[in-house]
Amino acid sequence: MFSNYLIGLREGLEASLVVCILIAYLVKTGRRDALKPVWTGIAVAVALALAFGCVLEFGSQELTFEAQEALGGSLSVLAVCLVTWMVFWMRRTARHLKAELHGKLDAALAMGTGALVVTAFLAVGREGLETALFVWASVHAAGDGSPRPLIGVALGLATAVLLGWLFYRGALRINLAKFFTWTGALLVVVAAGVLAYGFHDLQEADWLPGLTNLAFDVSGAVPPDSWYGTLLKGVFNFQPDPTVLQVTVWLLYLVPTLALFLAPVGFASGKGKVKEPDEQGSRPSKAPQAPQA
Repeated sequence: MFSNYLIGLREGLEASLVVCILIAYLVKTGRRDALKPVWTGIAVAVALALAFGCVLEFGSQELTFEAQEALGGSLSVLAVCLVTWMVFWMRRTARHLKAELHGKLDAALAMGTGALVVTAFLAVGREGLETALFVWASVHAAGDGSPRPLIGVALGLATAVLLGWLFYRGALRINLAKFFTWTGALLVVVAAGVLAYGFHDLQEADWLPGLTNLAFDVSGAVPPDSWYGTLLKGVFNFQPDPTVLQVTVWLLYLVPTLALFLAPVGFASGKGKVKEPDEQGSRPSKAPQAPQA
């Protein structure tokens, strides 16, 4: 449940910040007439993400077992790729996010109502589709059939909406650069578990060999139905009897990805350490605020 709460919180807060920036800019520039098309684009993006999640969940139920495992494994790998790209992209471009959104909004205002709807839709829709895909993959990896993963996502999204509203009202100040760094690192750990389980699905679909070649089996020490087994499964997608391929994939993804993510920005490109993002980061006072009445 915690891992799904983290997904909802992290992805939801990014979307909330985007919405705050768009709305605050329109209010401050006296373009309240453009708020309706922006909210329309946001609503369409949310509806599309929900529809996408429903298609994934209910559409996969009509497939054979092998097809379900193949689909689940493939989408898990795709979800991990998208989330990994997202956490690195957010860290690299956070300082330019506000200026970038303002530029796109200015261009849309000049083009008309339709462009405003599309701009808001694209700004929020990407986050929504990524969230729907990664949540589905994470819930599929948990595989316990309980509503707890979805409850965790809902609570995370609700927290993100509340934080976004507090940022907009100027009632909350936190270091967003550190927040996104630490939650991004935790999300990489969660993604490693989803990726390993995705490869297990592909093994069960007979797309990959080695299903019976176990790396270890600690089911006796960590029963899957125990409270600590359930906790490890819910947080880290831990499996007490993983295959050699699962453990190999988990290590090959987690170690280098986490090392690169936590390295100083610009280290991998040979530019050395640079300053962390100022905007929405080391200067939390730059968070969007509503104008004074």
